[in-house]
Amino acid sequence: MTPDELKKRIPASELEMITSRSSGPGGQNVNKVNTKVEIRFNVKDSPFLSDAEKDLIFSRLKNRISASGIISVRSQSGRSQARNRELASERLFAILAESLSTEPERIPSRPTRSSVEKRLGEKRKRADLKKTRKTSRKVHDN
Repeated sequence: MTPDELKKRIPASELEMITSRSSGPGGQNVNKVNTKVEIRFNVKDSPFLSDAEKDLIFSRLKNRISASGIISVRSQSGRSQARNRELASERLFAILAESLSTEPERIPSRPTRSSVEKRLGEKRKRADLKKTRKTSRKVHDN
C-alpha cells in the first residue's frame, strides 16, 4: 500500500494536529509563531483500517505507538506551519504505508555457473598459496 492510497482512505478529520513554538529555523518568527506541528493518529480506534491492518501496524510499529494506540509524528524543520503540517502528514502516511507493505517471498534459486567457477577458482588459489607455505621435511641422519 502506498502513502497516497492511505491518504485517500484516511480523512484529515482523523488526524489531530497540535502546534507549538518551534526551535528550528525562522529567526524572530520562531519566537512568536507556532510553527512546530505534531500530528497524532489513533490507530486503535480508526474505522478506516481493518483489524488485520491494525494488528500489522501494532506489531511492526510497537515502539512508535503509545499504550493508548496513538502514533505521533512531529515536524519543525520548515519555516511555516503549513509546510511543517505537510511534512508531518507525509511522514505519518509513509510510516503507516511501510508498516502495511509486505515483501514478496523469496524464491530460492541455484547459483550461477560463473559464481560457482569464481568460488572454485578462489578456492584453488587459496590452496596453492597454502601449499607454498609448507616446508619440505628434512631427514636427519644420525
